[in-house]
Amino acid sequence: MDEIDGKVIELFAGEPRLGVLEASRRLGIARGTVQARLDKLSAAGVITGWGPDLSPEALGYPVTAFLTLEIRQGSGSAGGHDAVARHLGEIPEVLEAYTITGAGDMWARVVARSNADLQRVIDLVLTEPAIDRSTTVIALATQIPYRVLPLATTAVTGPRA
Repeated sequence: MDEIDGKVIELFAGEPRLGVLEASRRLGIARGTVQARLDKLSAAGVITGWGPDLSPEALGYPVTAFLTLEIRQGSGSAGGHDAVARHLGEIPEVLEAYTITGAGDMWARVVARSNADLQRVIDLVLTEPAIDRSTTVIALATQIPYRVLPLATTAVTGPRA
């Protein structure tokens, strides 16, 4: 990535519905250059989508929790990580899941309509036989929402000293 890529990303991150022609005008570069940069960044997997960012809270899911799952290990397991991932993928309230190191095998961010509804979501997660146990931490407030733009800026300019 270079400075032009960084400017293109920053502009479209702030205004994803902006047209290529308007972006070229604002950046002072040719429309074809803007389009080529967008195509290159998309092909490289830097830009992963153009869909709207959705708020679980505004959709009626104000409770966020993080589940640490311990998965049954060994050759006799009921499918291990892949089976658990498939199961979690079928639960709409599971927003993301990662295989992790440390105290647990998988981490999942889930949302719920209330604390009582969170119990329903946890119970649904635990119906997968490959999950031995889980621990739950409820988020009280969002201090820094998910973001990538500062990382993209650092990729162009280099880390701060």
